[in-house]
Amino acid sequence: MSFKLGLTGSIGMGKSTTAQMFSAEGVPVWDADAAVHRLYQSGQPAALAIGALFPQAIQDDGSVSRPHLRQIIQADPTALDRINAAVHPLVAQDRAQFLADHADAPVVLLDVPLLYEIGLDAACDAVAVVSVPADVQRDRVLARGMSQADFALILSRQLPDAEKRARADYIIPTTSLAEARAAVKEVLAAIRRTKDA
Repeated sequence: MSFKLGLTGSIGMGKSTTAQMFSAEGVPVWDADAAVHRLYQSGQPAALAIGALFPQAIQDDGSVSRPHLRQIIQADPTALDRINAAVHPLVAQDRAQFLADHADAPVVLLDVPLLYEIGLDAACDAVAVVSVPADVQRDRVLARGMSQADFALILSRQLPDAEKRARADYIIPTTSLAEARAAVKEVLAAIRRTKDA
């Protein structure tokens, strides 16, 4: 039975880079965002479900247009809940398949931006939170070309960083790559000690 480590953190905290570091250490990684992206492709279950709810969000090739979906969510306060109700069970199936496929791995990583918000921490053996100071986070996000308004909207949907850190089993500081890499190695060593105990 694999040790299930959840990885989360607010936007701009370095979660994707940190997930790659776990992968480089030989840990199988399930990426929730990548799963959604895959399920939004033409003919995939989430694309079909979104098409049934919001046909205008489907592109000519049958895949989901994320920009159109964002516009729908901004215009209709009920849209996000309806999308989540359709897509979350499909994402959960994808995650369950990943866990079955990697059942013999000592540790697996579940990379989920809204881990705490959707209660998935309850299905993890431990949770690691990536974190940087708020000014570093803001600078990173705005440097990607995101507007201040979009950044504020995303933050409003996420648990505050301080609350995530308070609930975490492990905190991975990501101000530098070296610091993050060292923390990843420490987390894996701590998990190995726990498993061996």
